[in-house]
Amino acid sequence: EVQLVESGGGLVQPGGSLRLSCVASEGTFDDYPMTWVRQAPGKGLEWVSAISWNGDTTYYADFVGGRFIISRDSAKNTMFLDMNTLKPEDTAVYFCAGGTHEYWNEGTAGNPNNYKYWGQGTQVTVSS
Repeated sequence: EVQLVESGGGLVQPGGSLRLSCVASEGTFDDYPMTWVRQAPGKGLEWVSAISWNGDTTYYADFVGGRFIISRDSAKNTMFLDMNTLKPEDTAVYFCAGGTHEYWNEGTAGNPNNYKYWGQGTQVTVSS
């Protein structure tokens, strides 16, 4: 069973930056696409970004607006989300996930239900 652990969340002021990390328990999991999904209080899952197995292809939700960068380091079994120009509406629990149920492409990467394995999430709070 693949286990994912997120870290890097915390409290940041509007306009600030954070780097989120997601470490996978198995190196072979890095052969699969991965994603970041968030959930604000009282709301459903909202897809943020996804990255291909080799990191060459990335997708972003429209709300990102160029503020975030997704990346991965296969040697360390780690995926990152570099978040800049954070807004209060970015406040949420951020989850990493991977291991797709179906073919991964631009049309399916943004569906949280397409991912098999999920971490427990890390809290991001953007506030003055």
